[in-house]
Amino acid sequence: MREWTIGGVVDAIAEAIPDRLMTVCGSRRSTYAETAERTRRVANFLSANGIGAHQERDTIDGWQCGQDRVALIMHNDLYPDMVIGALKARAVPVNVNFNYAPREVDELLAYLRPRAVIFHRSLGAKFADVLPRTGVEVMISIDDGSDAPELTGAVTLDDALAAGDADQPITPSPDDVMMICTGGTTGRPKGVMWRQSDTYVVSMNGADHESVDEIHAKVQHAGPPWFAVSPLMHAAGMWTAFAALLNGQTVILYDKPTLDAAAVLETAEREKVGLMTMVGDAYARPLIAELQRRPYDLSSLFAIGTGGAATNQRHQDALLELLPQITLINGYGSSETGNMAFGRSLRDDRKDTFERRDGVVLLSEDRTRFLEPGEDEIGWVAREGRIPLGYFDDADATARTFPVVDGRRVVISGDRASLDADGTIRLYGRDSLVINTGGEKVFVEEVEEVLRAHHGVADALVIGRDSDRWGQEIVALVQKQPDAVVDPSALLDACHEALARYKAPKEFLFVDRVRRLGNGKADYRWAKSQVAPQDTLAGQP
Repeated sequence: MREWTIGGVVDAIAEAIPDRLMTVCGSRRSTYAETAERTRRVANFLSANGIGAHQERDTIDGWQCGQDRVALIMHNDLYPDMVIGALKARAVPVNVNFNYAPREVDELLAYLRPRAVIFHRSLGAKFADVLPRTGVEVMISIDDGSDAPELTGAVTLDDALAAGDADQPITPSPDDVMMICTGGTTGRPKGVMWRQSDTYVVSMNGADHESVDEIHAKVQHAGPPWFAVSPLMHAAGMWTAFAALLNGQTVILYDKPTLDAAAVLETAEREKVGLMTMVGDAYARPLIAELQRRPYDLSSLFAIGTGGAATNQRHQDALLELLPQITLINGYGSSETGNMAFGRSLRDDRKDTFERRDGVVLLSEDRTRFLEPGEDEIGWVAREGRIPLGYFDDADATARTFPVVDGRRVVISGDRASLDADGTIRLYGRDSLVINTGGEKVFVEEVEEVLRAHHGVADALVIGRDSDRWGQEIVALVQKQPDAVVDPSALLDACHEALARYKAPKEFLFVDRVRRLGNGKADYRWAKSQVAPQDTLAGQP
């Protein structure tokens, strides 16, 4: 079997179905042929400016990158095209979170050291204080309807495409890198480097194809469009979009900078979407409220996928009641592991464990052996086989996260889980979010699940606070539903009813809004800043 580049797959699909829509984003509707041509020109423009590969993969270590980085500071419109165009140039497309403050983007760019930056014009204005910068030789500005001024030294995408008409001598390799910056939930973002061929197989529903004929046959018949609601700058959103478009499906891309539940459902109704993806409670809650407000014709919808952040069981149940025809797919994965597992729930058949994808294993707590199904131990979720090369520019972190266990190289996700007798995994949460209180370990997500299920609670985060008595004690930040009255004693009772008593928070702090990152994940750094050290408190309730 032959490994493929992502650009090669797109070009093969364009040969077979040139006039089929590949992406729809607002008023822009791009066919596969148009995208193949656009990405060819982007690649030529970058290559003509000296941007590409300078060292082959087999001559450097896993944490090293021999290719130029292209930072993408973009909304969803044309995001797949810029990823594919950079890959065709043998450059490394890298996601940059446009929700970051300029200082955070400045720090991330200093770490990535890109030679090119592609941005939407309004985002260029937002980060004008940190762009242009030393080392960036090419800046491409994409018109997004903004009246913001162009950055000094930037070329418009239209001009870049016109200049990229002449083909350059470029031969991309399956070894070429895709880089995904982690979300920075608990620390500084890190660049995870994947071989593009491995990403295609592991996270984009791809395969090693015998020939182009296999791709042509695979894409002849398409189902209803997929709708990637979340930002493609996050791995979960990008993987969803690419899993569809690299299989010949039309992908609807959400075209607004923030979530508007009515706009999402109107789009799904208008485009007759078959599968829609979202990110945890931050998306589920407003979508449920809008579905309860008025009816939508979503008869074409057969599945909703959720991933990137946890979705409370209360919200899962509500979606299955409101849309009884759908399958709710809970996806599990990370930037370091790719798509790892999934759970499928129907209205009358709910699942609380995850079916593993190829290569997913569990390590013992001491990381010395592989667990077998049915063993009564909470271990580490890991993956072997097609896994990342390492963390960009960080040999030590690469060695820690990608160790060799019993002769097998693995990536350790940082998530804790057990392996049920049927081989499915039961997730408990990230080890970095475990609180050790009085010698007992508490996974914050299990406490958050109980709190978010309470009828008056809109959202909740749980963190640890230093304690003279317990070492750490559990504190909950709670956002109430509008006009709701929530008694802390009722929350405490709910925790005592569902959990061991030591897992109940010692204090409940009510906040106007629980802060989450743009991908829906909890902002635990913010949460810690909201909690006063124990010795500054007058007393505990």
